[in-house]
Amino acid sequence: MSQFAKVSVGAEARTELHDKLSLTGAEVSINHLPAGGGVPFVHSHKKNEEIYGVLAGKGKAVIDGETVELAAGDWVRISPKAKRQFFAAEDSPISFVCIQVKENSLEGYTMDDAVAEG
Repeated sequence: MSQFAKVSVGAEARTELHDKLSLTGAEVSINHLPAGGGVPFVHSHKKNEEIYGVLAGKGKAVIDGETVELAAGDWVRISPKAKRQFFAAEDSPISFVCIQVKENSLEGYTMDDAVAEG
C-alpha cells in the first residue's frame, strides 16, 4: 500500500482535496475567483480555524466587517467564529488555498514531529 497520494488540480472554481487525497487531519481547498467575482456567502465555523494563502492575483476578505486587502504571497489565519467572505479585485482574478484544521489541535510540528532515518 502506498504511503502517499498525488492529484493534479485544474482551474475549477473550487477543488476540495479531502476525498482526492484521503486527508485525515485537515481540509484543503484550492479556489479561483474571476475578476469582480466573490464567494456568494458569509460563513464561520464551529471548531475549525482557516488559513488562507493567496497564490495569484489580488482581492479582499471581509472578516467580521473589516476589509483586509489581499495579494499574491499573503497568508491569513482566521479563528472559527469570525464571519468571513472573499472577493477578487475588479481588475484581477484571485487564486487561493484554504487550509481548515481544528483550532488548538496541533501537538507537534516540523522537527518536533520528525523522525530522522539512517
